[in-house]
This record gives sequence, structure tokens and C-alpha cells, in this order.
Amino acid sequence: MRWALVKVCVAVTAMVVVAFAVPLALTVKEMARDRAIGNAERQAAAIGPALAITTDRIQLERAVASTQAGADGRIAVRVPATESTAGVRIGDPHAPDADLERASELGRASTVPVAGGYALLQATAVSSGSVAVVEVFVPDGEVSRGVTTAWAVLALVGVALIVGAVAVADRLGTRMVRPAKRLAEAAHGLGRGDLTVRVPEDGPAELRSAAMAFNAMADQVVQLLANERELAADLSHRLRTPLTVLRLNAASLGDGPAGEQTRHAVAQLEREVDQIIRTVRAQQAQKSQPVAVGCDAAEVIRERMAFWSALAEDQGREVSTAGVERPVRVPVFRSDLVASLDAMLGNVFRHTPEGTAFAVDVHSSQEAVIVLVSDAGPGISDPAAAMRRGQGAGGDGSTGLGLDIVRRLAESTGGDVRLGASVLGGAEIRVWIALRPLATGGKRNHRVVRRRRLRRPAATTEV
Repeated sequence: MRWALVKVCVAVTAMVVVAFAVPLALTVKEMARDRAIGNAERQAAAIGPALAITTDRIQLERAVASTQAGADGRIAVRVPATESTAGVRIGDPHAPDADLERASELGRASTVPVAGGYALLQATAVSSGSVAVVEVFVPDGEVSRGVTTAWAVLALVGVALIVGAVAVADRLGTRMVRPAKRLAEAAHGLGRGDLTVRVPEDGPAELRSAAMAFNAMADQVVQLLANERELAADLSHRLRTPLTVLRLNAASLGDGPAGEQTRHAVAQLEREVDQIIRTVRAQQAQKSQPVAVGCDAAEVIRERMAFWSALAEDQGREVSTAGVERPVRVPVFRSDLVASLDAMLGNVFRHTPEGTAFAVDVHSSQEAVIVLVSDAGPGISDPAAAMRRGQGAGGDGSTGLGLDIVRRLAESTGGDVRLGASVLGGAEIRVWIALRPLATGGKRNHRVVRRRRLRRPAATTEV
């Protein structure tokens, strides 16, 4: 589809260029010819006053030599003979005598093609009463002067337009094809049984809708499979009670063939039920993980910020968010993300003075989603110790950050949690939620592009 779009844009642009460039090129050529003929007419008109006064050969030669074309030998004058005067010929005319006679008879200017260019024939009345013809030769080089340059410029402009159209079409094609390719790959992955696959909801509106529908379908498939496993486990456990009754009843049948067959069938049925239970448990252990569900982190953050904003308004805290305008899917349970956000935002209210500003930012990429909770409070003097205490050490001297829930959430996806100084001047909790497993030996890149905020002086008071 990408190359098809490029080809269509090239074809359309080429047709537009041809439709405008060809007439414009012909117009340029015609304008150059008209310019050359107009210049020749001015040269011929310069001889007119001399012919109106005299037909003396010497005087006419001086008049011809005074013009630029005459100095170049491109003007010829033919004055016909009369009963009282002799004919005069100055210069070598390029036009045939028949054309000269016709121009003299018609008494008006005309242009005739000759070898090497054009000849402008200008009829002028002379003092003897006859009609003289002034010929100005216009060479082909004069007629086509500047045409080649203009055509080259037009060609370059056309090529530039086509190249620009190709670049724009390729960009648009990439923007359209990339989400469609990701959607196709995700569909193949889901078909192969990878229930963790999800599609980023970006690109054109139609593909975003398709990605949202695919993610919703995948979530529904995961939920249906989970319900199916739970139903199978529940039915398997429920079968144990009637099986126990059957086994007791079979034991009372005695040692006959019927009793032995019944006990054998009951034992076989118990083995099958045990196998079903073990299979269901194994599937639950392998597939019932948080990464198989997922939620929209942007929607969850907007909801929790709306919840905490009432308390923030009462305490005079400035609140801001960024990156929550578009859907940001993360492979964790919604309830776990809500609990983690409440833990981090609750710490802000517990460990910073009233009126302290705080913010929640979301940065997403192809590999991970980073949630930043930052404040303008006193900060954390020892982030490493806070992280160690946040893992559940508790006791006296604990910072009370409550990072255990947040840490488990991030590590369930292969991510982690880091503490540091925020751009607001206080503490920052950076939660890295991985969207795909990290290759062996790789390192997480926690670098994010921040938006500018008003910096406040950082304090060294320990939380």
C-alpha cells in the first residue's frame, strides 16, 4: 500500500507538472520570439525618418549604420526606382525578391522565415512617392535567447515537485502502513496463542479504532479463557463429592466381577478428574498473569487525579498532568495500577507541606511506559535507603513511601522503580512499566523528554 500511494502521487504530480509546464514553456518561447521581433521593429522604425526625408544612398547608409542591427549587418534597405529617381539597395537582403515586392505592395510590416532565422519586412513611404522596404534580419539565436534557461528552470521545478510529492507520499504511506503492520503482527501473535500481545493505539483515526477494537477483543478473549479455566476447575472439584460416593458404594459391592469393574471405572474417572485439575492449575500458573489483561494508564491517571484534586484544592496545591491526552495501554491490572497511583499520591500529601505542587507525567514508547510522580517538597536525602525501606523493612526511621505495591506492579512486567530529584525541586518516583520482555544482557533506558516547569530550590530535609 505504501508503494501504491507513492506511485499514485508521482503519477498525479507528473500530470499536473506536464499540464502546467508544457503550456508555460511554449508561452516562454513565444514571448522570446515576440521580444526579438519587437526589437527588430524598433530597429526598422529608426530608419523611417531618414527615408521620409531623403533617398540619398550615403545618407541612408549613415542612418543604417547608426542602429545596432545595421552595425551588425542585419539591416537591408530597398528603395524602388521611379521615373525621376534611381533605385537604391543597401545591404544584402535575406528575404526573396518576391517577398520584398509583396511587402512593398501591401504597405505594412510582415515577418517571413528565412535561412537561419526570420526577416522583418517594414514598408515605409519615401519622399519620391514610392514605398521602400526595410528588412531587419533576426537570427535564430536572438529568437530563442533565454528559452533554454527558462525551460531548464521549469524542468528543475517539475522534478522538485515530483521529489517532494514522493517524500510526502512516503511519509503518509509509512504513517498508514506501520500501524496496519503492527495490527497484522499482533493478530498473528494472538492466533499463535500469545495472549499478552496488544497494539499501540496510534496512527490514523480508522487504524486507532481498529487497534482499540483489537485490544478490547484480546482482553475479552483472555477473560473468556480465564472464565473457562475457572469453570473447568470448579466442575472438576465438584465432581470429587459424587466420585467419593461412588467409590464408597463400589466398595460395598463385594468381590464379584460387577463390583471389580465398577471400582476400576471409578478409579479411572478419579484419575481423569485429577488430570483435569492439574492441567487447569498449570494453565493458571502459566497464563493467568497481569500482563494478559491490561488497561489504559491515561484513563486511570485522569480518574485518580480527579479524585485527589479535591483534597489538593483544599490544601492549595497546584496540580498538573502531561501525556494523558491519548490512550496509553499498559500490561497490568487496572486495580493494581489504581492502588499504585493512590500509594504514590498519598505519599505526596503525607510527606509534603500543604501548598506543595505536584505533577503526574506519562511518557510512552515502543518498549515501555514511564509514569513520573514528582513534587516540589523537601525531597529525599537518601533515595537508595528509601528504596530499601520501601521494600517492606518498615520500623522506626521508615520513610513511609509505600513502594512495595508500586515495585511489585513494575517488576511484574519486567520493569522497575527509581527515586530521584524532580524538576519541581522535590522528590520524583519513576515507574518503568515494560511493554515487552527485555533481551538477555540488555539495559533499560530510563531517559525521558521532560516538559519545562518552574524550578524551585531543592531542600535537604529528609522526609
